[in-house]
Amino acid sequence: NTPSIPLPEGVSQGEFWVDVDLTQQMVFAYQGDQMIGSFLVSTGKAGTPTVTGNYRVYVKHRSQDMWGPGYYLPGVPYVMYFYEGYGLHGTYWHNNFGTPMSHGCVNLQTDDAGWLFDWASVGTTVNVHY
Repeated sequence: NTPSIPLPEGVSQGEFWVDVDLTQQMVFAYQGDQMIGSFLVSTGKAGTPTVTGNYRVYVKHRSQDMWGPGYYLPGVPYVMYFYEGYGLHGTYWHNNFGTPMSHGCVNLQTDDAGWLFDWASVGTTVNVHY
């Protein structure tokens, strides 16, 4: 039996939501106060930190090219954006999960990202904190 945790603002009992713990480099999937999945991730590096706060998934892409200063990543799988250009997505270019590696996104192993993508919907709360 998993310990219950307080629901983030705007989340009702029984609702699906995602918790991003930047300190532990973990993502937890919850239904209400019950954890139903946990994943080791890589979030933003010190110079490009992941935003904190309470957001909602606003768009999902099964695959999308991503680019920015010094990188171009074709076909990034299972992308779910929750704030501006910040998202949760699958990662094929490193296997260093548990260590901040990204430009601000939440990098998941591809299989984990696929599970989360199929489970969450547009509107799912994403609570990001240290």
